[in-house]
Amino acid sequence: MKTSQITKEIHTTTMDDDEYAKLIRRMNPPRVVIDNNASDDATVIQVDSVNKHGTLLEVVQVLTDMNLVIKKAYISSDGGWFMDVFKVIDQDGNKIRDTQVLDYIQKRIESNAGWFIPPLRSSVGVMPTDEYTSIELAGTDRPGLLSEVSAVLTDLHCNVVNAEIWTHNTRAAAVIHVTDNSTHSAITDPIRLSTIKELLCNVVRTNSGSRAAKTVFSCSDTHRERRLHQIMFDDRDYEGVKRARTSASRPSVTLMNIEKDYTVVTMRSKDRPKLVFDVVCTLTDMQYVVFHGMVSTEPVEAYQEFYIRHVDGLPINSEAEQERVIQCLEAAIERRASEVTN
Repeated sequence: MKTSQITKEIHTTTMDDDEYAKLIRRMNPPRVVIDNNASDDATVIQVDSVNKHGTLLEVVQVLTDMNLVIKKAYISSDGGWFMDVFKVIDQDGNKIRDTQVLDYIQKRIESNAGWFIPPLRSSVGVMPTDEYTSIELAGTDRPGLLSEVSAVLTDLHCNVVNAEIWTHNTRAAAVIHVTDNSTHSAITDPIRLSTIKELLCNVVRTNSGSRAAKTVFSCSDTHRERRLHQIMFDDRDYEGVKRARTSASRPSVTLMNIEKDYTVVTMRSKDRPKLVFDVVCTLTDMQYVVFHGMVSTEPVEAYQEFYIRHVDGLPINSEAEQERVIQCLEAAIERRASEVTN
């Protein structure tokens, strides 16, 4: 058989496998049950669906975008099926009583990110990207960085729709959505985009030292806060943290292998909004799959425990990778403490 024929057959088989997986998900759409009577102090959301890499993150992202607090969570996804239970409350510590909000949560999760559900209210990462230009920045943190970036954009007649900047371990990352001042739409002129990029690079590059500064125009519709995690991860902000790991202010992350089945990740840290999203986002982007887990958040401390494997089906086997995962999860927990949002 010719090489071209073999390549074609492999490609066809891959496409068939992908289509088969999509068919299975269409035949078994996510099922969401929301119960306000099962718990005295929280709304219980149960999600059952065919499992795929990233399913847990999709669900947690919906809850996080609605500014819900995950008090407890129980996760199980063995055997190709995903079943999670979340106990959630609103920002005031109450159950979710608004039927419009409950209906929106159910529709968003059951859509399985396959259809566009109009946003109920302003939330992160739901505006169609053709309405704005997304700018991503990465470089060394320093006083006045955000104000200088804003001044450049103002001088170039850009309107900032929203912006978010995180700083951690001397590094800074930002995702900024801008429109043209006159048309109130995305900026598409390549010459103008080149000018914006050059001037922003000059601002971010200042004091960057040996670490490269980056300015990128993105067409990605990736969730903004997930993208910030990805930018800082790519910038290796998790490296070289000098504080003692035993410090009371730092998160505690430990790993333990259970025979050859799973790596158990245990995290203890001060509780804060969006903590579960930040951890699940990082594990997902590092290509780890959560098979089982539990989350319990209290006013003093949050406890998270996840049984994970790499997407290749193996637990973490090397000490170097264990240390890297610990560093990355610590960074994920700490980054948001310094966020600036507009």
